[in-house]
Amino acid sequence: MTKPSYADPLDLPCGVRLKNRFCKSAMTEALANADDAPNTAHQTLYERWSHGGMAVNVTGNVMVDRRYLERPGNVVVQDDSVLPALTDWAQAAKAGGRQIWMQISHPGRQCPIVVNMRPLSPSAEKLRILGLFGKPKAMTTEDIKDAIQRYATTAGLAKKAGFDGVQIHSAHGYLISQFLSPITNQRTDEWGGALENRARFLRAVYAATRAAVGADFPVAVKLNSADFQKGGFTLEDSCQVARWLEEDGIDLIELSGGTYEQMSFVNGTEEQQRDSTIKREAYFLEYAREVRRAVRVPLMVTGGFRSSAAMVHAIAEDGIDMIGLARPLCVQPDAVAGLIDGSLDTIGIKEDGLVIGQGRFGVNATNWFIKLINAVSRVEYFAWQMTRMSRGDMPQTDARKNALGTFLWYLNRTTLMGARRKFARHP
Repeated sequence: MTKPSYADPLDLPCGVRLKNRFCKSAMTEALANADDAPNTAHQTLYERWSHGGMAVNVTGNVMVDRRYLERPGNVVVQDDSVLPALTDWAQAAKAGGRQIWMQISHPGRQCPIVVNMRPLSPSAEKLRILGLFGKPKAMTTEDIKDAIQRYATTAGLAKKAGFDGVQIHSAHGYLISQFLSPITNQRTDEWGGALENRARFLRAVYAATRAAVGADFPVAVKLNSADFQKGGFTLEDSCQVARWLEEDGIDLIELSGGTYEQMSFVNGTEEQQRDSTIKREAYFLEYAREVRRAVRVPLMVTGGFRSSAAMVHAIAEDGIDMIGLARPLCVQPDAVAGLIDGSLDTIGIKEDGLVIGQGRFGVNATNWFIKLINAVSRVEYFAWQMTRMSRGDMPQTDARKNALGTFLWYLNRTTLMGARRKFARHP
């Protein structure tokens, strides 16, 4: 029997066929203006990616509620006022003959104070990072029902605008992830306690979303393999939630991990950063193998893939169905085309310049502030490359930008965009 290749098509349970096994995973673009709508910057960036060879391009966080953003610059889709701009975005993103899926999300307590001082969360557990986040309000039953409907409304508008699928963001410590984790969900009602109750919100969001888009429209979920925090969402929990999602009819599960407090989705787990495992490419592959044993639904793994050999092995030997790529596509937007035609064996850039020093001040630093700067610096360097491409410029391919400078650029940009947004009038 011939082993699968990353150039092979993939059939989803809903009946849609993907051209190959590559997906551009979601990254926050932060390109919206004060009106929270997509604009020509989104069109330029995604049209560029549409010619890069990926079967699917997934957008960054599209918010379901204008009151709560992951950061200023997020696109918000909560009513049909944004439909014309959304349609233009979808058309540009499909210019190269590839699919565009919208990632729909709610930040929960991971909403910065420049957007809202009192965000919503399952419980009133504050996120303590440099005073950037306010104390959340525990959601009422009405808040929960409203949020569920908002996901469905956004998904329906995505389909109406011409997007080819949606992905429900249930990872990285955002609202659904907060419901799943016993650290952030300390409720004692039907939405908290046992895993079955903690997963109720995700399953309700999926059911409402599926009802809004129909049976033949791809609906995916991005799910943490684990929170990597003591007492949090575990690998065993992830396997069980994946089983429930498969029963419910999900089309694809993308596995990632971590939260703002444990940013494994940026640098891998602490264990993988040690010398004995530093050469491992795919951050979450070993966790994905366990989820693979639990379900047959298509799985995608994102985080750390850089060599063709590792990608081929993940598909042929580990049973992974799709390879998710993110940061490499910010500096090499045509990387997938090169992998498929054989002109590239490895992708991405050396990222040593995106951390403060090496050794005890590098990615393994124990000082929480240094670790925070390094993690944010890596994310924001690639956000800067997306900004360059959104202007029609080529990305910068050397990573010698100062880590602290990149961190300060993020704080300044977020604060200014937040201030402009607060003075704008929203319907």
